Amino acid sequence: MFTKKDLNQTLRATQKTLLSQRKRLKINAQNETLGRLAVKIANLLIWKRKATYADFWDAGDHVIVENVEKISVTGNKLKDKIYYTYSGYKGNVKSITMKDQLVKHPERVLYHCVRWMLPKNKLRDLRMKRLKLIVWPSTSYDHLVK
Repeated sequence: MFTKKDLNQTLRATQKTLLSQRKRLKINAQNETLGRLAVKIANLLIWKRKATYADFWDAGDHVIVENVEKISVTGNKLKDKIYYTYSGYKGNVKSITMKDQLVKHPERVLYHCVRWMLPKNKLRDLRMKRLKLIVWPSTSYDHLVK
């Protein structure tokens, strides 16, 4: 219970205390849907539920995601979603579908999905450094369609 004495005190947090309170969280991505998993990861990287949250500090935890290659996607995203890369040279736009990207580099699909869900500010790159994606080699890709 709060007393009047407790309510009058201000919670003070420094960057040093925020860094000492960080945890390592493991998530198993097996049979998880891409978007729902990305929302969970983005919320853990930002960590708004902490009492010491401030939008100008990076107070989130470390997130380790295992079995990224066993992630599932709903709808027609496997053939309709296209990732583009551009090197800056004329005519050097490369594209790859989500299905091919999940076969070649499944961690990149989840990485970009989480990155686009984070706020577009100076802290986004710092938050993304705390995301570790682990891919185990697999031979079957029948799990992609749910």
